[in-house]
Parts: sequence; structure tokens; C-alpha cells
Amino acid sequence: MGANRRSCVLGLIGGIGSGKSRVADELARRGALVVVADELGHQALCQPDVKQHLVGRWGQGICDVTGEIDRRKVAAIVFADPAELRALEAQVFPFIERGIDAAIERAQHDAGARLIVLDAAILLETGWGRRCDWIVYVHTSRRQRLERLARQRGWQEKEVRQRSRAQLSLTDKVTRAHFVVDNSGPPEDLARQIDRMLAGLELSPCHVARP
Repeated sequence: MGANRRSCVLGLIGGIGSGKSRVADELARRGALVVVADELGHQALCQPDVKQHLVGRWGQGICDVTGEIDRRKVAAIVFADPAELRALEAQVFPFIERGIDAAIERAQHDAGARLIVLDAAILLETGWGRRCDWIVYVHTSRRQRLERLARQRGWQEKEVRQRSRAQLSLTDKVTRAHFVVDNSGPPEDLARQIDRMLAGLELSPCHVARP
């Protein structure tokens, strides 16, 4: 990026389990500052006002033995009922959005941040993609995604389907992306794709994509 040009914001999208965090890690190794919406979501559930509201709605049973919100228990409620999902979003999204904006603002004043990466599973669904100059779709086969989710998170196919229904279809996502990277192969293949993508970004001015 040019010395007098603001840092570009690159958003990562893809299917559940596609490996967006792996792509984010590769970008971080190349100088990007990564903002992870899911981490902000964790923090939101620890906020006293959010916690009080959710316990008041769903009962103390959504807490773990330490008294903190158990995300797995909350997920079982909200992904089975769209109205409950909207109720959760109303509580946590404002906190996440403030965190995203604050992180981007700090990064814009950091001379070392060549690129800002926004890793958010529901980047397009929430409108957070309007903060991005570029959108990158991370592709991985369905079989690989299911295997990865079962191994890393213990999710079965039913749970993946429930969560996927709350997101745009993969067809919608990929058609709204500026770049596609295939995360189905070995790490060195992904690294080559990312290097080619970054080389293209070096030649392109930042713009507000507003997908």
C-alpha cells in the first residue's frame, strides 16, 4: 500500500468451517492486523448488562458452573428459533460493531498496519461488509468443512445445518466477493494464492465496496 494511503480493510467470508481463521493467520504473517468478530462476540456475552438480559430471558440454565454464559447452550436455543436468534443479535451486535469500528480506527493510525482484516462469519448478513474495501471468499469442500467442524468443535451435521440456515447461501456469498481463495489443499498452496491476491491489491486503490 502507498505510504500516504489509508490501510485497506479486507473482509473474510465463507462457509462454516471453511478455515477463515487459517487465511487470517496467513495474512497476519504478512503484516495484516486482524479483527475477529467472534472474539468480540465472546466479550459481549461477558458484559454485565448483556448477561443479565439473556439470563432474564432464558434462565440461569444458560450459564456454566462458573456462572458465565455457556455459548453452546445459547446456540442450541437461538439456532432452533429465528426469533430467539434475533433477540440475541439485538444484545450482542451493538457491542461487536463498536469493537470493530474501534479496532479499525486504531489500525488506521498504526503506520505498521499495511492491511486490516475483518474475520466475521456473518459479515454480509449484518452489513459489516460495508466497512470493507475488498471481500475474500474462502472455499473449502463441504466434506472437509464437516470433518473439520466435527474434529475441532464436536459439531455434527445437524448442528452445522442449523447454523448455516442463519447465513446467506454460499452461492450468494461467493458472487459478492472480489477474490476467492481455495483452502482445500496444503498450506503452501494457500500461501501462494494469498501472495498473488496481495500482489493484486498493491496495484489497486482502496475503495468502499459496500456489498
